[in-house]
Amino acid sequence: MKARMEPARAELVRLLEAHEPTAGMDVRTFGDHLILGRPDPAAPDGGPKIEDRLRLTALSAHRWGLSVKRHTGRWEKTPFTGGLDELVTVMLNYMQHLVARY
Repeated sequence: MKARMEPARAELVRLLEAHEPTAGMDVRTFGDHLILGRPDPAAPDGGPKIEDRLRLTALSAHRWGLSVKRHTGRWEKTPFTGGLDELVTVMLNYMQHLVARY
């Protein structure tokens, strides 16, 4: 399954790197998801080094759903769906606080 998601992961990384607010975000695959995060400078030794912030879920070959990680640790779906480029635009326009570096 990871091999199937790798082209989408590579494309998302390319799109994120093209914009200063999203450049440097960590992107990993997990099942049908692309999970975006930032390094967590406050992570305790042995704790997670990347803080998950956003998740893109494959809905079809070229359509994704966007979710945000809540303070409870659970993922919450948003009403945003579309191609990777469209969802990066959503992140830049409406979710700067989630993609920003600390």
